[in-house]
Amino acid sequence: MMRKKQMRYSALALMLFLPSFLSVPAVAETAGEVNSKDEVVYATLNARGDLDHIYVVNTFDVEKAGRILDYGDFKSVKNLTDLKKLEQEGQKIEMEAPEGKFTYQGNMMEHAQLPWNVEVSYVLDGREVEPEELAGKTGHLEITMKTTENKRAESAFYENYLLQVSLSLPNTYENIEAADGMVASAGKNKQVTFTVLPGKEKDLSVEADVEDFEFSGVEIAAVPSSLPIDDAGTENLTDDMSDLSKAIGTLNNGVADLKEGVSRLNTGAASLRDGSLQYKNGVRELSGSSSQIVGASSTIGDALATINQSLSENPAHMDLSALSELPAALRGLADGLQQATGGLTTLEKNYSQAFAALDGAMEEMPASQVTEADIAALYESGADPQVVDQLVKSYKASQNVKATYASVKEAFTSVSPALIQVSGSVSGMSGQLASISTNLSASLEEMDLSGLARLQKGLSDLSAQYGEFHSELAGYTAGVEELSTSYMNLHSGIVKLTGGADELASGVDELHKGTRELQQETKNLPDKMEQEINKMIQEYDKSDFKPVSFVSSKNEKVSSVQFVIKTESIEKEAEEEKKAKPEKEKGFWDLLMELFR
Repeated sequence: MMRKKQMRYSALALMLFLPSFLSVPAVAETAGEVNSKDEVVYATLNARGDLDHIYVVNTFDVEKAGRILDYGDFKSVKNLTDLKKLEQEGQKIEMEAPEGKFTYQGNMMEHAQLPWNVEVSYVLDGREVEPEELAGKTGHLEITMKTTENKRAESAFYENYLLQVSLSLPNTYENIEAADGMVASAGKNKQVTFTVLPGKEKDLSVEADVEDFEFSGVEIAAVPSSLPIDDAGTENLTDDMSDLSKAIGTLNNGVADLKEGVSRLNTGAASLRDGSLQYKNGVRELSGSSSQIVGASSTIGDALATINQSLSENPAHMDLSALSELPAALRGLADGLQQATGGLTTLEKNYSQAFAALDGAMEEMPASQVTEADIAALYESGADPQVVDQLVKSYKASQNVKATYASVKEAFTSVSPALIQVSGSVSGMSGQLASISTNLSASLEEMDLSGLARLQKGLSDLSAQYGEFHSELAGYTAGVEELSTSYMNLHSGIVKLTGGADELASGVDELHKGTRELQQETKNLPDKMEQEINKMIQEYDKSDFKPVSFVSSKNEKVSSVQFVIKTESIEKEAEEEKKAKPEKEKGFWDLLMELFR
């Protein structure tokens, strides 16, 4: 009786359950409508980075339930939404999709290619090691990952997708370093992350001291670069470039003014050098003739003394014929001194003109000081370093010239008054000699024997006065000789100053050529900067990228395609576990009855 009752329950359950498998809906097929499609591409690589296999999870946003189409070079497909079978004919896949999300998996053919080539290498203690040999090893390990473009795949992904390369290492590993990467703590591990920009090939490297090495593998996520670049802040940058361009223009104008001032300085220095040369030659010539003047004056003094002595001792028998020659000799000496006075006057005039030109040029040189901070800022402004070097060199040379001139200006200033004073002294001496000559000549013409007493007295006074004159003349010539010797050094300094001014003028001329060229190159700097910014935006801003299907160019309404790529892990071999005793395989009825237990 109990057995019959169980059979009735089983039959009832079978009648309730079977229709869900055997019944076919009597609804006619209708075409479905799809809003969008998402593709997530999963790829597995071996530990070296070689491609193993690819499968794609395709997700549709179905607006209207019904039959939909998709395309892909799949080896096999699998419905991940319900138990309905997918129909595959070549690269065409047909399916009945309910409203909402519908997902299926497609396993790609063996010849499928990723947009990127990935190479992973391992170096342990300086020696490259195969990955299968690394498990359980200890030492200093360097893992290098290289990503390059795969020319055999669709280029749109390489050019527009950003790669995030990451790997996880245990915290027990020490001295973890990753150039160009970010290392962050993630629980018991250190997460190392790198970013590779669209269209760029990259070599990535991680180093660590490992112990009992195991590795979960390298993970690579590839997504469209959704980093739109906002150019709102670039206005300040272009404004700064505009200010820099104006500053360079101002610098060029300032260098032009400096060039003009230095040119006048150079001209004035050349005039000073020429005037100084004339002065030096004149003083040297005057110094050379000083001994002759002193000798002639000494002869005249001796003659006067002899005449005076002779006249005193025997005035009656004195021969006065030689005395008549004395006025002419005195007048000749006076004329010679007068000529020297004219030469000194001309020399003083030329020197004053040259000194005025030099002083004016020096005064026009800029006195403002340029600090080291100003020079550093100029180097950092982007100006041509060679031009800046020449500018700094010329500036320092001009400051040295200006400082040197300031230190010797007092000596230059004292030369002209000294020339005037010497010229006046020489002129006075010439006048005194001329007066003596005139008075002596008149006395000789009026003289008779009765006037010998007066003549003797006059000659005695003349001899005494001429002795004082001769002493002054000797002192003057000694001063001229000392002045000639001292002025040689001063003239050498003037020649060096002229050479420095000429070199400075040449340097400033080259500098002006450089600043003028720099101004020409930078006058459109804001426009060029804006063009470069726009170029950079176009290169890195992929926000306008329209996704394309990875599996087939025939697919439409693709809203996103993402890649998840992972290399196989490196693990130590686990001990062989004891095989559990297999359970008795359950039959259909056993499974059916479990539904009601």
